[in-house]
Amino acid sequence: MAGKSKRTKYVSKGQRDSISSDLLKAVKRDRPLVERVLNQLKHWSKGKRTMVTIPNPNKNETNKRFIKVEGNHSAAFGPWKRMEKDQKRMGAND
Repeated sequence: MAGKSKRTKYVSKGQRDSISSDLLKAVKRDRPLVERVLNQLKHWSKGKRTMVTIPNPNKNETNKRFIKVEGNHSAAFGPWKRMEKDQKRMGAND
């Protein structure tokens, strides 16, 4: 008399990616710059925290040619500002 097996299907622990990191990096590199900036602007307008890479305004720091700043930084997206209700909701930290 064989009883029911207690073993269930194997479930992965999710420890490693199923796609190689080299392939993921290649896909990111092939994405056009315009698409990347538009995605950043879209997420920034929704109130999400975005990081933008800009040329370093301090020319004395020659080892840091580019720096990352938050999307709400004045040099990040230029003259665009979020709507006032969004700033109040997020707690304006400009």
